[in-house]
Amino acid sequence: MGLGNPGNRYRGTRHNIGFMVIEEIAERWDVDIKQKSFDALWNRGKVAGKNVLLAMPQTYMNLSGKAAGNLISYFKVDISNLIVIHDDLDLPFGTMRLKNSGGDAGHKGLKSIITALGTADFMRIRMGIGKPSDKTPVEDYVLQRFHSDESAMLQQAVQLASEATADILKIGMQQAMAKYHTKNISNKKEDL
Repeated sequence: MGLGNPGNRYRGTRHNIGFMVIEEIAERWDVDIKQKSFDALWNRGKVAGKNVLLAMPQTYMNLSGKAAGNLISYFKVDISNLIVIHDDLDLPFGTMRLKNSGGDAGHKGLKSIITALGTADFMRIRMGIGKPSDKTPVEDYVLQRFHSDESAMLQQAVQLASEATADILKIGMQQAMAKYHTKNISNKKEDL
């Protein structure tokens, strides 16, 4: 599940990097995310040979748990298999970190999911978007579009997260963490 806000107004914003990763995964693995129900855009398919359900909540970020709860309940998904891809202000732009579980760290989308599911024991892919360098309020910063000079690094970050997702499915979270925690966009090509 990638987090973001629905509609063209929010397309390409920092808060929507989770949607961008899901769209990259869907394109790479030929999964047409066309179903619209359960408060989400979603579809089932195969990624790295594994059956998956790709989803983008359509409830706006702060209510992401509604879609997560609906999909998990209907499809009987084991919460330990849930991977949530989201933006993270505490990571520099172009970095990515994988986590097995944890708190919400002030992220309202994660807080909503944790509340809806009654647990924080699900996997996360944290996508660094950095913090505002000026006095821009955080609420405004996350809704800004990425700058044109960030586009190449953004595309590489989205591709790296797509690869990491496939690796989590193939080799498990622990091995994926060992593989990807040494990488960021600036050293990706040299290390792979």
